[in-house]
This record gives sequence, structure tokens and C-alpha cells, in this order.
Amino acid sequence: SRDADLPHTRLTDREFEIFLMLARGDSVTGIAERLSLSVKTASTHKTHILGKMKVGSIAELVRYALEHNLLDAKT
Repeated sequence: SRDADLPHTRLTDREFEIFLMLARGDSVTGIAERLSLSVKTASTHKTHILGKMKVGSIAELVRYALEHNLLDAKT
């Protein structure tokens, strides 16, 4: 299916959860606190997400999430 070719489908469940939190405007520190992770771990997830999504900024993640109606998904 075409959906399988979308970059967000390559994310792990945890990465997708963090992707949505980033797209909704949460900070790495806030994500780390909410998910009981170290800030370094949350930051590493962010780096992996940006790489897998082939984007260079959070703004591009937000644009992608909006274009694909992903912000309605629950975290």
C-alpha cells in the first residue's frame, strides 16, 4: 500500500509517540519527564526521528504531521 511508503511508518512505536509529542510542541526535556526517560535518550530519539523522516527541523515535522493528519492520533 502507499501508506507503507510514508516515512512515519518506518518509526518504532516509541519514536512515533515522541514524533507526535514533538509535532505538538513538547520540548525534549518535557518529553523526557513525561515518559520517564533521560534527556539524552529523548534527544537521541529526536535525532533518529529526524533522520528517518529525512527532515532537518521540528518545523518540517509539524508540517508533515499536519499534511498527513497525524496530530489527531493519541499518544
